[in-house]
Amino acid sequence: MIKNKLFITCLVGLMLMHQIQCAAQTEKEKDQINVEIGSLLPPLGILIDSALAHNPSVKIRDLQIMVNNCEVIAMRMEWMRNLGFQTTVQYGTYNNFSSNSAEGQVTDLLATKSSQTNYGIGGYVKFPLFDFVGRKNQINLSQFELEQARQMAEVQRNEVRQLVIKQYNDLILKHKLFRNKLKYRGTAQLSMEMAENEFKNGVISIGEYSRIAEIESRSDADYESARIDFITSYLILEEIVGEKFNVIDEKSSYENN
Repeated sequence: MIKNKLFITCLVGLMLMHQIQCAAQTEKEKDQINVEIGSLLPPLGILIDSALAHNPSVKIRDLQIMVNNCEVIAMRMEWMRNLGFQTTVQYGTYNNFSSNSAEGQVTDLLATKSSQTNYGIGGYVKFPLFDFVGRKNQINLSQFELEQARQMAEVQRNEVRQLVIKQYNDLILKHKLFRNKLKYRGTAQLSMEMAENEFKNGVISIGEYSRIAEIESRSDADYESARIDFITSYLILEEIVGEKFNVIDEKSSYENN
């Protein structure tokens, strides 16, 4: 008997705790609805900087700038390939011939063999005609490609900035529309409750009751559509920026308000 009472007491306590947590969560969600979404998000400038830091297209453009810059440096050092040194090392057995002759005498030929190592070192300079004629144009071309890469990177950054600004304002608009639909749904639900009581008491006709029920049903559909649009806009902004704001829980928030 005592164990049963303890079990019931614990069960009641857990139910109360669950109700308190649910109430706290509901109040939190209501606060998020009543507060402007812009005040819960980081400033627009920070959102733009974060999007630029995480955007893959911007990173690709920056890498292309690095590639073109290396090409410019390599092109300016291209002339060095026409300068160089050469060394040779040879080892083997060599036949050496020498002659010893004097005026009026027969020439004597002497042949000897020896194993020896021969070394050679020298430098060279080449003057290809193309280097004199086309080198300047090649350097200019690589510099133009570098500048083109820089301009394309800036264009990409501008596109990301515009995308963040548009999505940020879209989120604020969707949040306002969602709040309006939520208020309208609350009014429609209240009207529906009053219409049910009046219909039961014979105050209004079935036609009036059906009209109010249709309004209440339409308000529910409009609310759900606005809620989905708002959460979608919120998630898209998170994706663009590359950060989680932790302002709402898209899985459960704004479902039972």
